[in-house]
Amino acid sequence: MAIPYMETVVGFMIVMYIFETYLDMRQHSALKLPSLPKTLVGVISQEKFEKSRAYSLDKSHFHFVHEFVTILMDSAMLFFGILPWFWKLSGGFLPMVGLDPENEILHTLSFLAGVMIWSQITDLPFSLYSTFVIETRHGFNKQTIWMFIRDMFKGILLSVVLAPPIVAAIIVIVQKGGPYLAIYLWAFMFILSLVMMTIYPVLIAPLFNKFTPLPDGDLREKIEKLASSLKFPLTKLFVVDGSTRSSHSNAYMYGFFKNKRIVLYDTLIQQCKNEDEIVAVIAHELGHWKLNHTTYSFIAVQHTVIPLQHLVSFGLNLVSRAFEFQADAFAVKLGYAKDLRPALVKLQEENLSAMNTDPLYSAYHYSHPPLVERLRAIDGQDKKTD
Repeated sequence: MAIPYMETVVGFMIVMYIFETYLDMRQHSALKLPSLPKTLVGVISQEKFEKSRAYSLDKSHFHFVHEFVTILMDSAMLFFGILPWFWKLSGGFLPMVGLDPENEILHTLSFLAGVMIWSQITDLPFSLYSTFVIETRHGFNKQTIWMFIRDMFKGILLSVVLAPPIVAAIIVIVQKGGPYLAIYLWAFMFILSLVMMTIYPVLIAPLFNKFTPLPDGDLREKIEKLASSLKFPLTKLFVVDGSTRSSHSNAYMYGFFKNKRIVLYDTLIQQCKNEDEIVAVIAHELGHWKLNHTTYSFIAVQHTVIPLQHLVSFGLNLVSRAFEFQADAFAVKLGYAKDLRPALVKLQEENLSAMNTDPLYSAYHYSHPPLVERLRAIDGQDKKTD
């Protein structure tokens, strides 16, 4: 007896939705707790805690609604065969514009263009609400509606430019791959990931943000000294104008081989008045490089490999959390414990990140350990170092 494939996929989606909603409800209950975790008492002010709590609860309520609407739409599209119907519709559109409907590449591009338009339309109300209601209410959003629309159209244009050659290459590989199809596809996606990781910060990111060299001064000297002591091949040190869109802060590094770059958000510099705290954050990031942590990109076909997608995501979170602890420990060994601790606290405060977290929820969803766990690990590592 044949197993009804589509019903099985939809059923699994619903089971996963119920499971993840259970975790969301646990986290929502944790967010409603009226007091700080013991580890953060005296470290985080009550005012910041109340702001963080309100922000987290707003996002949690929004998440419940978003996920419910999403599961309804995705289930309906699969169960009622909307995607196959849309495939036929997109094929019928090609002759209307003088293109060959039998050309698989053109047919696929037509189908994906329609799907992209549909996704943009259905997700737009949620994006607008998230940005201009929730983020604005809690003092994070710095975007104007014009900037939001401009960014959206830049993203669409990038898809129009990048998607056709990528899709065409994948289809050709599928058509010609034969018994080695899986190997060819893996090799292509691996190379594509490397190319995108190379061109994104150089060609794509500057379309959305302005990157300027970090001015000469004590902060630049301290970061360059740290990089030099670790033999990190730092070639450029940038400040990105993240404050034009949000007051959230961060820092990151990128680049291959001997061409490494570090980027600081201008909001991080504004929020951390103590330069040593910023350097401690960079020491953590350099720890990822020194310890040979690698970010793996897994590209899965949505819906058809959902079980694998969830397992891979959970596994990557476990690995990522372990890497974060290791990078913190690396910064502590370099002598930055007293600066890393307040820097992490400040990032938590300024980003209004959740203070109380449910352990099951965080284990399943978080790629970074909660602040309480990181501070506890830093204190333990600092005592060992002493």
